[in-house]
Amino acid sequence: MPKVIFVTYLIAALDITWMFLQFSITPYLARKLGFDTLWIGYLQTTVGVLQLLGGPIFGRFADLFGARAALCLSCSANVVYYGLLAAADSPLMLFIHKLPAVFMHGLPGAQMVVADLTEPDKRAAALGKLGLCFGIGMVAGSSLGGTLNTNYGETLTACVAVGGSLINLLLVLKFIPKNTKSQAPQDQSQALQDQSKQKKSVFDMGEIIRLMKFPGVAKTFSIKIFSGLPSVIFQVMFSIIAMNFFQLEPAQNGYLMAYFGIVSMVIQGGVIGRLTAKYSENSLLLLSIGMSSLVGLAQAFMTNVYQFCFIVLPMMFSLSVFNVITDSMLTKTVPSSDTGTMLGLCASVQSLLRTIGPTIGGILYQNYGVSSFGLMQFAVNTTVFVFMLRNMPSSKDDHRK
Repeated sequence: MPKVIFVTYLIAALDITWMFLQFSITPYLARKLGFDTLWIGYLQTTVGVLQLLGGPIFGRFADLFGARAALCLSCSANVVYYGLLAAADSPLMLFIHKLPAVFMHGLPGAQMVVADLTEPDKRAAALGKLGLCFGIGMVAGSSLGGTLNTNYGETLTACVAVGGSLINLLLVLKFIPKNTKSQAPQDQSQALQDQSKQKKSVFDMGEIIRLMKFPGVAKTFSIKIFSGLPSVIFQVMFSIIAMNFFQLEPAQNGYLMAYFGIVSMVIQGGVIGRLTAKYSENSLLLLSIGMSSLVGLAQAFMTNVYQFCFIVLPMMFSLSVFNVITDSMLTKTVPSSDTGTMLGLCASVQSLLRTIGPTIGGILYQNYGVSSFGLMQFAVNTTVFVFMLRNMPSSKDDHRK
């Protein structure tokens, strides 16, 4: 089991590497093909819509057919996605290459394996290590993508991502077992009973609605959506901010993204595990939201990339803690047989935000400038912080025994 989890971490790191590698291609290729800020936003919205539709189905698919089959589907979609990007030579092709994104859920797939193979009280720390993999992939992909794109162009860079995705597919087939849920340290009789109640259909929306009725799920999802929206808007608009506001070239943007990854690695590899062992998840969630509001205030007044590099430290801390804690809380509210569907829903929240984020971000950027992103984040997260503070659980629930 430790070997399977280690390989899962490797698969996740590689998947994120190829994702960030293509981030160094798309905005600059779109500019070459005549896209303005608004149309780049439409391109990002297309990906958000596709992954919003595919997230719950992908999770349900994993619960029925196994995380290995789901990861194989994701890796295969990656190969097609990057292959079409390499061939994109017109605005239409740039939109067409986004279609396989409906099945591209590599990180949620890895989360499913880790959630199946870890005990509930260790799940947050294990998911946090996946965040470390995210940081590694961000550093490697951003650095490699910026260098390759600057020296060899978009086509070769996309072909490297195709080859890397094929390697990922082989790793999944070789090392990930067909059934990870049977190895999970859960009550097996209960898990089998839960599975017997499920209809064997990937498109059974009734099962997804059923999960939303579990205690605390709707509240946590609402917090995940409202508090996460401002941060996602900033993230999806960052390529525009880097090009227009910070005036960065592809290689410079790659180095900045690598810096993000290094900070994320330190936080998720060395900080989150210790925090989850000492403090309750509710307290950490409150901390992340409060810090996010202060980050928004700082973003509203930044004027150059050097100031932003200081803001990145608390920004990555709040984002990392927020995502890990909310995912951990949600997977603990459902039976082990439903963790895949729940993680698929978590991925769909991000897709939902990335669907509406580019449109909102484009309007804010064109009419009010970069500072509007920070002011929005400050206002929204301050409101959520006050709401949570007034609804905190009693002290006896707020400390680990």
